[in-house]
Amino acid sequence: MARPSKREEIVEAALDQFHTHGFNATGVKDITDAAGVPKGSFYNHFESKEALAQTVLARYGDSRRIPDLADRSVEPVARLRAHFGFLRGEFEQLGLTRGCLFGNFGAEVADHSEPLRASVHSSFRTWADAVAGALAEAREAGAVRADLDPEGTARFLLGAWEGALVAARAERGAAALDAFFAVTFDALLTHP
Repeated sequence: MARPSKREEIVEAALDQFHTHGFNATGVKDITDAAGVPKGSFYNHFESKEALAQTVLARYGDSRRIPDLADRSVEPVARLRAHFGFLRGEFEQLGLTRGCLFGNFGAEVADHSEPLRASVHSSFRTWADAVAGALAEAREAGAVRADLDPEGTARFLLGAWEGALVAARAERGAAALDAFFAVTFDALLTHP
C-alpha cells in the first residue's frame, strides 16, 4: 500500500514558516517539523528549498484575490478599495506582522537567487497587470482623471502599498496604511 503524499502539508508549512521567519531563517528541518513529516519527505517532492519557495510564492499569489480585480460587476475604484481593504484586514489580523510575501522575498532573496527573483518579478507583474486593468476601466468610465497612466499608477500603488506595510511593521501602527488609503482613494483616484 502506497503512503499518502505529504506535499500539501509541506507547502502549507513552508508558506507559514517563510512568511513568519523569512526564507533564509527557515531551514528544511523547520518546514518538515512544522508539517509533521520526516525530513526525507521533503526531497521526495522538492529538489531544493528554493524550488519549494517558488511553489509557495505561487500559492501565496493565489490567496491574494487578484482575479477579483477583473470583476466587472463591481465599479473599478470600489474593486481596488476592496482589494487593498482585504489585504489590510489580513495584515491587521496578523498583528501588523509578516507583511507581503512578495515584498519580503523581493527584499530578502531577489539579489541572491535568480529563480526566486524571477518568481517575485512575475508575481508583482501579474498583480500590477490586474491593478492596471481596473485603473484602465476606471479611466474609460470617467471615474478617474483622463490622463491617468494605468500601468505607471499600478506600479506606483504596489510600491506604495509595500512601503506602507514596511512602515506599519516598523511602527506597529496603522498610520502608514491610513495614509496609503487616504492618498490613493481620497486624492489620486478621485472623480475628476
